[in-house]
Amino acid sequence: MKSPCVKVCIMDPARDVCMGCARTLDEIARWALMTDDERGAVMQALPERRARLDLPQVSFEDDGHGPEH
Repeated sequence: MKSPCVKVCIMDPARDVCMGCARTLDEIARWALMTDDERGAVMQALPERRARLDLPQVSFEDDGHGPEH
């Protein structure tokens, strides 16, 4: 399953989520250990979480040069 990571890893301690992917630190840490169903549930929850927490939509296109600064 594809990861929701957009390579903009900035944790917001007030909202307890990554500003880039909207996952919690626990979800990020456990991602590789989760079952496909667990990852699917997280992926399904992210759009609503992003909207509820008013997180900006962030994207990253991998051109081989890394994120632009």
